[in-house]
Amino acid sequence: MKKRNIRIASILASLLLLGTLSCNDFLEEELVGTLTEDYYRTEQGVEDLIDASYEPTRTKFTYEWAYALWNFGTDEFTHGDQVNFNYYNTYDSRLNANPADPDVFIHEVWATYYDGINRTNNGIKYLPEVQGVRTLTTPVAKAQRMGELRFLRGLYYFTLVQQFGAIPLVLEPTQGIRTEFNRAPVPEVYKSIISDLRFAADNLPATQRDFGRATKGAAQHFLAKAYLTRGSAKAEQRGQQPTDIDSAAYFADLVIKSPVYVLENDFSNLWALSSYDDNVNKSQTSKEIIFSAQWNDDPLIAGRYGNQTHMYYIMQYDNLPGMRRDIINGRPFRRLMPTDYTMDIYDRKNDSRFYKSFKLAWISNNPGTIPKWSASNAPDPSLRDKPKFTEGDTAAYIWVNTPATALTQATIDASPHALFPRYYRNSRGELVSAFTTRNRYPTLVKWLDPFRLTANQQQGVKDGILARLGETYLIAAEAYGRKGDYAKALEYINVLRQRAAYKAGEAKRPEYWLVEGGQKDNVASTYSEIRATTALFTTNAPSELYPSGVSSTADRFIHFVLNERTRELAGEFHRWEDLVRTESLLNRAKAFNPDVKNLQGFHALRPIPLQHLERLTVNGQPLNSDQRQAQQNPGY
Repeated sequence: MKKRNIRIASILASLLLLGTLSCNDFLEEELVGTLTEDYYRTEQGVEDLIDASYEPTRTKFTYEWAYALWNFGTDEFTHGDQVNFNYYNTYDSRLNANPADPDVFIHEVWATYYDGINRTNNGIKYLPEVQGVRTLTTPVAKAQRMGELRFLRGLYYFTLVQQFGAIPLVLEPTQGIRTEFNRAPVPEVYKSIISDLRFAADNLPATQRDFGRATKGAAQHFLAKAYLTRGSAKAEQRGQQPTDIDSAAYFADLVIKSPVYVLENDFSNLWALSSYDDNVNKSQTSKEIIFSAQWNDDPLIAGRYGNQTHMYYIMQYDNLPGMRRDIINGRPFRRLMPTDYTMDIYDRKNDSRFYKSFKLAWISNNPGTIPKWSASNAPDPSLRDKPKFTEGDTAAYIWVNTPATALTQATIDASPHALFPRYYRNSRGELVSAFTTRNRYPTLVKWLDPFRLTANQQQGVKDGILARLGETYLIAAEAYGRKGDYAKALEYINVLRQRAAYKAGEAKRPEYWLVEGGQKDNVASTYSEIRATTALFTTNAPSELYPSGVSSTADRFIHFVLNERTRELAGEFHRWEDLVRTESLLNRAKAFNPDVKNLQGFHALRPIPLQHLERLTVNGQPLNSDQRQAQQNPGY
């Protein structure tokens, strides 16, 4: 599908099982039967092994754990009215699986990443033994492939340690059945992650012929993030070193200064169809993207799930008058809705990122269900029995307002299209919200997938963005701020805010004057209105919605960056890890998410999967209950 030839091959070998998966121009799928260990000592065998090691990069996007593990239970999103796995948002007792009802959901994520780690370990073992004849004929070529393997292993461990804390650290291939694993301390895991990523950064090329392979910039981005994560710890022990924050700034700077990566001029280009290089292959090759999980539109090689994130953020639109479900608008699973915090943390008038991230208007596509004016509600008698709107007109609108600008019930009733205001006064004058039903709310557009073949197709084909330059700027900004260099931090923040502002001459969204109070003919730049200054964190700036207890400049700065990460990265599957990394999950989630009443400190780690614990042995004997509890994270 992409301008790349990376093959994620399906290889069933005596050493490991590699999933059926492929993604390239030629849509190659190599199905190999039972192989001997000697196959991995061949050039083709180890190349297949390396390609197959990329498959777990898709895990973050393949199923409902995408939102459950990375967005639920935070300040940004809460659950919609369809509540699969909502216990990751409410933190209720269902998180604590028991032998009668094991949580296979979280075990699959655990097992998939460890399967990927085993693939990389096998590649690391066999690659040096290969006598290259085509692709691996030089030490540099071998070092580059080794860099890919070390990058992927570091990335998978980085994901696991952030979710589970202390975990088994396995750096050699696992052959046969192994049931004894000890959990390595978190500092030891981070040491291994950074070692792998540094090797990758030193040996990977700046660009790859095959789009989707790991590059030097990808390794540097995740190195910066790993150093920032380790160095952010205060109460936790991650093995933090005095130089971690310096290293985070250094590696982020390398990516930002690289000519390989460029911010999109318009934020909406990241999500628009124009960001795909053609409509045949659905390739998203924006120069802002540093690393992404790859898919294509062949269902036979899209994996078990495909990219399913396109469904989770969509409100229920398909039962509205004048609407039917279609490919463009998506299949509404209604799993997540934005919190008040997410709607309020933007300067919606001047920062275009809100209206470029969320869909609010729904255009009629079903003329057969368009309602007609009646004698009792027609604004003019001549409109009686005539359609309220026509196909192609607005059928529904989500009105994101404030209590001060609440609509009236009369305004809603008089609207030709369905109108769902965040705040309105009902017939009794009470302030209420149309969002309380949890099926009408702003719809995040970032993952919508118009390339599916049918409206009900769950297997998505769009790539999953794992790293982009916009985040690198935020990593750099946070690192410099933690060093006390607020001027440099704001320099990076304001690069993103310059993009976020409406440009001089740019047509503004209708909400600018219909909802936010702007002038319709105003085509001036809005950058001066959102340019960040130190006043945003040296004082208790109302725009930043600082939680209680956040009072020092240093603390406010961290929360200011978290706010900026929402404005830039909302819904991109970073948030839970961001809050855990900054040790602010408890404070911020409780402040801004009304559904996390059960959240406690121990929820900053996930439970170790019960299936893993049940398979462990000591000296060949299954763990007893005390031993099993000792291997489990506290609180579970």
